[in-house]
Amino acid sequence: MKMRRTAFVVEAGAIVCTCSKGKQMNSHVSVPGGIAAVTADIDVVRLENVKRHFGTTPALDGVSLSVRKGEILGIIGRSGAGKSTLIRCLNGLERPDSGSILVEGRQITGLDERELQPLRRRIGMIFQHFNLLSAKTVEENVALPLKIEGRPRTERLKRARELLELVGLSDKAKAYPSSLSGGQKQRVGIARALAARPALLLSDEATSALDPETTRSILALLKDINEKLGLTILLITHEMEVVRTIADRVAVIDAGRIVEQGPVWSVFADPKAEITKSLLAGIRPQLPAHIAKTLSAEPAGDAVLGVDLAGAAAQGTLLAELPGAFRLLHGGVDHVQNQAVARLYLAVPVAGAQTVIQFLEARTARIEVLGYVASNA
Repeated sequence: MKMRRTAFVVEAGAIVCTCSKGKQMNSHVSVPGGIAAVTADIDVVRLENVKRHFGTTPALDGVSLSVRKGEILGIIGRSGAGKSTLIRCLNGLERPDSGSILVEGRQITGLDERELQPLRRRIGMIFQHFNLLSAKTVEENVALPLKIEGRPRTERLKRARELLELVGLSDKAKAYPSSLSGGQKQRVGIARALAARPALLLSDEATSALDPETTRSILALLKDINEKLGLTILLITHEMEVVRTIADRVAVIDAGRIVEQGPVWSVFADPKAEITKSLLAGIRPQLPAHIAKTLSAEPAGDAVLGVDLAGAAAQGTLLAELPGAFRLLHGGVDHVQNQAVARLYLAVPVAGAQTVIQFLEARTARIEVLGYVASNA
């Protein structure tokens, strides 16, 4: 009987990489592009009614979602919403109380620690605080998962150099983490996460510790990797700007529940849940405070309308065609996933407000009557 040993590298309380050692270790199979083959009609990840409680507190309260092969899914929520518990359930560090988690079509919730090892090799992980080993060079950090797997040194170094070129750090191979900037450290973390050719990359607040310019460069790198390698990415974040920049779809989590999900442009154009509106407040036009504080519930003067538009309606001649008088109080047009998305605030005389609302709704606008102001306000 062949004995198998499992090795873990733990840094800052997180498993950086794992593998089971044994003679059959080198039976690694890969396909061009670096991502092992996945059946096209199987979601890389599927969660069905997943629940996880800590005492009486629900961290996950019936979460159901899927991540399709080759897409970037952003999961966004405030601190304490359940994001970290969700990601730990996905890589097997946390066991759900109930529900189903499938990775590449395989049910993982009932697997023991030994059975989880092949799964963990299929999942790459990048962290907020990089989790690099300070005593190892950049090249050694990237090659570490392959060293633990028992790969030959020449293979490890070859793969590390390929990945350092991919992330733009070929000249830093012999440097140590202490000499790198935050953005460079995160690039090393990304390269290390790709070393074992994963099917899924989990990004846990990977840009939260970075300045805005560096954040943009890291997000551009992740998008480039997604497009070049067809790599599926699940992105955990509390920043809507991160989701807006690279995600294909977004799921909003609040108090352990998915309260809203859909294509990013659609959620930005017409957020339904209050938490989504709150998270979007920093990047969508808001009614100016000096106007908001004068709003009245009494239907007199002008009705103040919040108008959400998307697509052709957001960039056409809609305002010029409005029936009757109106004032444009505030607003703007943005582009998300190549779709025009607009948020406008209009003041319309009460007498003609219903006509304007009907006109806009007939053109797929979503309307909110926010209150009323004096006609000269």
